[in-house]
Amino acid sequence: MKGNSLRRALLVSIVFLTVFLPHKSSAEWAYSFVVWDRYVYVLSDEKVELDQIDNEIGAVTLYSTDEGTYSGNFSNWYPSGTKYFSIKDISTDEAIAIEDSKGHYYKANREGEYASSASTDSLSEDSSPPVESSNVNFTLVIFLLALFPIIALGSYLIARRPHER
Repeated sequence: MKGNSLRRALLVSIVFLTVFLPHKSSAEWAYSFVVWDRYVYVLSDEKVELDQIDNEIGAVTLYSTDEGTYSGNFSNWYPSGTKYFSIKDISTDEAIAIEDSKGHYYKANREGEYASSASTDSLSEDSSPPVESSNVNFTLVIFLLALFPIIALGSYLIARRPHER
């Protein structure tokens, strides 16, 4: 009977930790994009011919696949240094061209204002993204989850101890 209590406590602890233990998810962006001049441009498969390329207007200054808030000419697809170009007869309010590593140009259509542009105006392009409070929450949850099996084991040992009369 006592062995069953220990097994039950350990099983509950393992199930609890497995189900509720937070882990870093491989959160990915909903789509591939670049940010230029505070606007998001969604990447497309549409090629732009060399004779349609106008002027160089910028380049990727920060690349990351981790969701977050970033400043500058950011991309979740192209590496730092990838160049942006205007397209002849198309306003940059509509689309821009991105030069890939093979020298091909692809159209990126303007989606809207980058959500973080207002909050990151004071950040330099070289600054790192702000630390999110979720790191503190993650640490707290890990601590509480580590405490649970200790409490379960303590409860088992107390229940197992012979009762004094």
